[in-house]
Amino acid sequence: MNTATLDSWSLLAVWTAIAVYMLAFGAYSADLAQRSVRNDRPARQPALVGAGVAETARRDPAQTSASEEGADRPRQPRFLWARVGTSLTMLGFVFHLAGALMRGIASGRVPWANMYEFALTGTLLIVAIYLLVLLRYDLRFLGAFIIGMVTLLLGGATVAFYVEITPLMDPLKSVWLVVHVFVASLATALFALGCGLSIVQLLQARRERVGSQTGRNAGPGFLRTLPRTETLESLAYRFAIVGFIFWTFTLIAGAIWANESWGRYWGFDTKEVWTFVIWVLYAGYIHARATRGWRGTRSAWLSIIGFSAVLFNFTIVNLFFKGLHAYSGLS
Repeated sequence: MNTATLDSWSLLAVWTAIAVYMLAFGAYSADLAQRSVRNDRPARQPALVGAGVAETARRDPAQTSASEEGADRPRQPRFLWARVGTSLTMLGFVFHLAGALMRGIASGRVPWANMYEFALTGTLLIVAIYLLVLLRYDLRFLGAFIIGMVTLLLGGATVAFYVEITPLMDPLKSVWLVVHVFVASLATALFALGCGLSIVQLLQARRERVGSQTGRNAGPGFLRTLPRTETLESLAYRFAIVGFIFWTFTLIAGAIWANESWGRYWGFDTKEVWTFVIWVLYAGYIHARATRGWRGTRSAWLSIIGFSAVLFNFTIVNLFFKGLHAYSGLS
């Protein structure tokens, strides 16, 4: 199979993944709607005591004890649409991975040498980490945000940034292309999860604040099925710390690569500056939360601003700022 044919199959797999992700987004959105409806319903009133005793007397004692024992235990909610969304996400991930692998095989190198390929691999890692995290934490309530963002980024990159396979530019012919860009993509995926948790944290904090002031439920009903603000903030902070470690390595590896390519570690190139700006934002977020007591709303906004800077660096900086890092692949 020649390079053009394999790349065509890769593109078909990517579009299939996008279509499946759209279905997954719909299922996750239906899950949030179902959670809201379920929590807006009035609680079922318990049966009358006398009627319960009479009914119990007419049942078999063994049957009664078993049913009563089961009734004492709280019933765990079964979020069907969330499970459907996760299953579709896994299916989309398979097509997504196939598309990335075929692109890499067709090009004879790692599939992250231009903006289209970086978006292809970066969004793949976002989904991969999301699915892995689900093995430990039930973050399916983030599915609509994560898969919605992945669908927009991957779909937008495929429409706007797709380019045919071309030979690598000389500065990219380095082992640091494998290490530096992959670790940056991994850090971006972790920051994305942290940002999603921070957005939900802000919504949950508002609901809890208004509820404590008025004594009434506020905000979308699905929020009452999610963890409390402190738990959401703690999870976001953990993702930010791990992502910050990878981003620090990205910054160091980039400096080493720059010295190999251009004979200097730092030259105030636009891409270098913005990579450092992102590092400073997350360093400030981690430091402020750990030592200055910047928790709650201020902490969440720092997390969101940090990830916004990551997206700005990938899109606006790559497209509109000139510099040595002109590897978008676009003419």
